[in-house]
Amino acid sequence: MEEYRQVFEADEDAYGGMNVHIKDSMDSIKFIAMLRASISQWTNQGKKGVWIKLHIEYAHLVNDAVKEGFWYHHAEATYLMLVYWIPQTPHTIPANASHRVGIGALVINDNGEVLVVQEKNGTFKGTGVWKLPTGVVDEGEDICDAAIREVHEEAGIKAEFVELLAFRQSHKSFFGKSDLFFVCMLKPLVYNIQKQDSEIEGAQWMAIEEYAAQPFIKKHEMFNKIAEICLAKKDNKYNGFSKVLMTSAFSNKRTYLYYSQN
Repeated sequence: MEEYRQVFEADEDAYGGMNVHIKDSMDSIKFIAMLRASISQWTNQGKKGVWIKLHIEYAHLVNDAVKEGFWYHHAEATYLMLVYWIPQTPHTIPANASHRVGIGALVINDNGEVLVVQEKNGTFKGTGVWKLPTGVVDEGEDICDAAIREVHEEAGIKAEFVELLAFRQSHKSFFGKSDLFFVCMLKPLVYNIQKQDSEIEGAQWMAIEEYAAQPFIKKHEMFNKIAEICLAKKDNKYNGFSKVLMTSAFSNKRTYLYYSQN
């Protein structure tokens, strides 16, 4: 039973918490014994939060961890994150990521026409509304790159990022999470449309005034305001935010800062 009094291998984070690494398969008896020994040691050491990342192959240990006082923090396709608070005080563990990020792409050609699509699925299915290409930003993807990708996926148009024009925040949307939506302006590098057949019913270049005059656009305040911004941008009466590559202060990662350079 000596091995059951071992503590888990773990890394300490910057906030006095312990991140547990479970690398080997084990049964419930061993898991519970090592968990209790670890919590006891970390309590004596004045540690705070305990994070256990359980990969999907160790899912049988979830119930044991919950019985020991752990709760769910978040889940992904291949793992579940469990968390525990040691001190007898209200916990300060941050909540799971609260937002989903989406983009809308304003692509204007040299003729003052805007790229618009009709969708086969979702809210706009069968409505006849021509809309800007939209999509969700992938994990680890920059907003500017997501806009370029979505335009290419939906309409086959290669483009380059110009500016961030506007954004909006809404709440209680996707699985109860908040939602950030960024409107990006792109410059097309090609003009020949090759639409995505699986999701897009139609794609075309349309006079931006015609796009803005659609009854659906005029009726809904948010869409109408975005259309007004698009019209103003076409006439060079609106300034957005350019992307500038910067270095993060703490991680030395390269990241984009969007700001007005005018």
